[in-house]
Amino acid sequence: MLRIVLLLLCQFAVQTLCMAQANYPQPVEGDVVLRNFRFQSNEQLPELRLHYRTVGKLERDAKGVAKNAVLILHGTGGSGAQFLRADFADRLFRVGGVLDGTKYFIVLPDGIGHGQSSKPSDGLRARFPRYGYLDMIEAQRLLLKELGVEHARLVMGTSMGGMHSWLWGELHPQFMDALLPLASLPGQISGRNRAWRRVVIDAIRNDPEWRQGDYKEQPAALKTGLQMLFLMGSNPVLRQEQMPTLRRSDEVLDAYVSNALKTADANDLLYALSASEDYDPAPQLEMIRAPLLAINFADDLINPPELQILEREIRRVPNGKALLIPFSDQTAGHGTHTLAEVWEQHLAELLRQSERS
Repeated sequence: MLRIVLLLLCQFAVQTLCMAQANYPQPVEGDVVLRNFRFQSNEQLPELRLHYRTVGKLERDAKGVAKNAVLILHGTGGSGAQFLRADFADRLFRVGGVLDGTKYFIVLPDGIGHGQSSKPSDGLRARFPRYGYLDMIEAQRLLLKELGVEHARLVMGTSMGGMHSWLWGELHPQFMDALLPLASLPGQISGRNRAWRRVVIDAIRNDPEWRQGDYKEQPAALKTGLQMLFLMGSNPVLRQEQMPTLRRSDEVLDAYVSNALKTADANDLLYALSASEDYDPAPQLEMIRAPLLAINFADDLINPPELQILEREIRRVPNGKALLIPFSDQTAGHGTHTLAEVWEQHLAELLRQSERS
């Protein structure tokens, strides 16, 4: 009995220490297995594993409906773990933060094909079902159902997760009280955004070492794909500061690729980029009912403001607003979506405006 008490005390001490260090409740990880999941392609997977992390505890209102759930969705090639970094979680999830982990139940899923969820590199390789954004959202919905979440205080996401947020608002307009898509556009992947993705997709598919997905070693084209991700992820000014000479430029780029190659997989990247091909929220933007604040960044190479797509389409969203964050020494191009300090005050205002009586 004494050993059990001591063990519990030790576990409590570790959890308390972790919370004190991060100033928010310790994340809890888990997996949900969806049986016989059918994809939009009509392919089926006997077991689709979805990994997730949660912060905080789920609370319900007088009617038993979840009232404090927040769904946060990651970008292409990422995972829910990316939101536990200091410049995101330590600001938002801290006690007194905009998404205070002692008040909200925050769900951070790994999307299909990403993180610790089922993906091609688990073994099926190119025989893994072709998935798209609609499949990813349906899997997220089923995951939330398993967690007992039938309503969300907020659905938000970065990059691909921002695109998912637009679709969530259309497909399940009564599910959430508010929407915050970051670094995304409410329209098909097109123009330069499609072109850079095609460069990576074609490089992998046309690489003889790819062998239709049955390679024994990663094909050389994976390096090309990672270099392209590096190129698109920041802004030219910041890159110039980081890489002021030819030699330093090569060193920084090589270091990024070398580190990324430790965990990257060509099939996973190919699938993840191809998944965006079914994304097109434009025809049904009027279906979105929840207050929506779309935040983009002036130095984002993937969603450049010159296109004026967001400014045009936001007019069709009944309760929608668009905000463009100007370039500054605080922004970092597309990756500003995870720098909460830049935009957290606008999230706070969205939550105030969408609060239910």
